[in-house]
Amino acid sequence: MTLTNGFSKAIALASVIVLGASNIAFAGHHEEKEMAASIVATAAEAGQFNTLLAAAKAAGLADTLANGGPFTVFAPTDEAFAALPEGTVESLLLPENKETLATILKFHVLSGKVGSDALADGIQVDTIAGIKATISAVEGGFNIENAKIVATDIAASNGIIHVIDRVILPPESSAAREMHADNMVVALINEAVDTGVPLFNDGNTDATAGVYKITAQSLVSFADASALSDTARMRLRQGLDRAAAQHSSRQQAWTLRYALDDARAEMRGDMMQAANR
Repeated sequence: MTLTNGFSKAIALASVIVLGASNIAFAGHHEEKEMAASIVATAAEAGQFNTLLAAAKAAGLADTLANGGPFTVFAPTDEAFAALPEGTVESLLLPENKETLATILKFHVLSGKVGSDALADGIQVDTIAGIKATISAVEGGFNIENAKIVATDIAASNGIIHVIDRVILPPESSAAREMHADNMVVALINEAVDTGVPLFNDGNTDATAGVYKITAQSLVSFADASALSDTARMRLRQGLDRAAAQHSSRQQAWTLRYALDDARAEMRGDMMQAANR
């Protein structure tokens, strides 16, 4: 599906969040302590990895990271998770998405201790997801995949933590590709609503209906099966058909808005909103 520049900005996972030493609990190289806590306990004490810990628990990996190992964990901060498209984290934490979540989290973990002195431009590291991740040199340090490593060598009793500023997704994972597609649809709808609401409030109902119509038509016509569920596609088609029979642009705008809201709710796995309308 081809997206306009206005829409494409909504589906970018996040811009780089630069975390300085002043706003992260651990920065730079850390000497290993004699009585270091486990990876999970160390992350909990830092106070900036609450989403990661909740995700690890939901994926059934918390006990492994607390008691297994040794591991090297590239840990996204809470801000990194918050930068994902709206609804992503909530969707991943659902029980039915446990396998997808586990694959994503495992892509952040290496077996054994890999300190910052072992990082080099262009090397590939084996994650416990069974998928390789690429390290690349950037100004001031290294990236892993698309994430900047902003703090390194945080010692734990069963491994090492490196802090990253983005959540990384397995490029070879079909589950990750599906999540990308789902996020694309939700983000496209979010962008359409964000554009249409102020137009509607200013009395420009023709433009609002036009924005919603183009978005619905684009999703129905160009989204492949992995990007749009059958139910979401049906709701968009119904909205387009109903709007086509209406003469008032105000009515059309509301009809298409409901269709977009229903499709978005379906893609988020939450049809309660649509059912109770």
